[in-house]
Amino acid sequence: MTSLTSTFVRLKLSLLRNGLRQSGGRLAAYVLSAVFVLLFAVAQLFGLILLRGTAHADAVVVLLTAVLGLGWAVMPLFFPGGDETLDPTRLVMLPLRPMPLVRALLVASLVGTGPLFTLCLAVGSVIAVAHGGDAVAVGVVAVALVLLVCVALARAVAAANLRLLSSRKGRDLAVLSGLVIAVGAQLVNFGVQRLGSGGLGQLDPFADVLRWVPPASAVGAVHSVSDGSYGTAAAQLAVSAVAVVAALAVWARHLTRLMTAPDGSTLQAADPGPRARPSTGLARLLPGGRTGTVMERSLRYIWRDPKTKAAWVTSLAIGLIVPVFNALQGTGSIYFACFAAGMLGIQMYNQFGQDTSAFWMVATTISSTRDAYAELRARALALMVITVPYAALVTVVTTALLGDWESLPEVLGLSFALLGAMLATGAWTSASFPYSIPQEGYKNVAPGQAGLAWISVFGGMVAAALLCSPVIAATIWLHVSADGDDLLWLLLPLGTAYGAGLALLGLRLAAPRTARRLPEILAAVSKG
Repeated sequence: MTSLTSTFVRLKLSLLRNGLRQSGGRLAAYVLSAVFVLLFAVAQLFGLILLRGTAHADAVVVLLTAVLGLGWAVMPLFFPGGDETLDPTRLVMLPLRPMPLVRALLVASLVGTGPLFTLCLAVGSVIAVAHGGDAVAVGVVAVALVLLVCVALARAVAAANLRLLSSRKGRDLAVLSGLVIAVGAQLVNFGVQRLGSGGLGQLDPFADVLRWVPPASAVGAVHSVSDGSYGTAAAQLAVSAVAVVAALAVWARHLTRLMTAPDGSTLQAADPGPRARPSTGLARLLPGGRTGTVMERSLRYIWRDPKTKAAWVTSLAIGLIVPVFNALQGTGSIYFACFAAGMLGIQMYNQFGQDTSAFWMVATTISSTRDAYAELRARALALMVITVPYAALVTVVTTALLGDWESLPEVLGLSFALLGAMLATGAWTSASFPYSIPQEGYKNVAPGQAGLAWISVFGGMVAAALLCSPVIAATIWLHVSADGDDLLWLLLPLGTAYGAGLALLGLRLAAPRTARRLPEILAAVSKG
């Protein structure tokens, strides 16, 4: 079966070479990305080598290896099309047994910039903690185990979820990777600030646990040998070796199932016949008529449409992370709580673009300014069902973390005023600068409409900030006034009333423009 392995390696290289020959742009993008990855890997390698002999070097490399393994495990879930040349479902008709196929695919998986990057980090981690000939010898084994654990784990996860990830809905779930990146960036920022204030010694408790978690346990074994703990090192190497065997076994089991079990494409779907769907609990809670229908449709888009759900989940997460993390760091301000209302208010922009080509069904129901106003008002109410309680919750949590309960009314008033301003400007820009959101892939703007998106979102946000200036000015005036502290509570009812007035005014102004520009809106949102 050695020939099978070499055949798969040559097959992957050939597919990669032929794919790059398709266009110069694809070749340039691959070369640039490869150069960037290699430069970053070399920089990491030299940085880890410089850690050699320093205090807490072992904790740093153990934590780094654990994060690297986690990245390999979750990457197939968010980038399912990252390596189409190793899709095992394309080999179903070939007479291949699972374990030889696993070995061939494993070796072929080691070809690429990702494994090379992992190899550099593993080598640098071993050099940072290896002291003595025995540690160097164990380090060679540790590097191989780290690389095998990462690759085998990624392939096992991909095989276990391949049916989902190869479907349209599964690929749409990859859009949520933006949320993971946003949350991860905030966590990294928080961790770096904590390390800057407390030193690398804070990593030791985490490293003590992760040295027994593969693939970090392999690097931990090198440090154990350097300290003379040969029994501990043997146990840590065994943990990583068992992880490789377990990942390969899981991979082989799922490969067998993929290549032998029927799926939906080979089974006759049962036809249960038409059935009347009962009224859902959501519909019973909403008002009747067009308002309730539009609200239910908007809320179902948020729950079911992958692109809309991704935008909402990302806004909800960032709207909470920014004020809470700043409060936990002791450097935040209670006014950061307004970030929640601002992030969710963005969802009002490009309302019709979220419907994509299905907007033509909505357009057939709009024949007058009154119909357009009812449509916009219902969409705004659906957004407020989530935004108003969420903004209040984030404000209360931020206030509790900072212990500044006296400022709660004014911050809530500012949040509600900002939300009203964004509803107003969002309704107007939705009618004035609509753009299409492609349903496939990762783009949120159709080609050629990026300028419209910038004008709609950022122009609307600037206008919303200007509309909130009276409430901001009133807040500043009450703070600098001698007797103003006793009147700050008035900002809650004033800000709420001002925001509601702005929202109603914006909807009234946007309604006739929407009714008048229906053909242009339909053409713009259907472009993608």
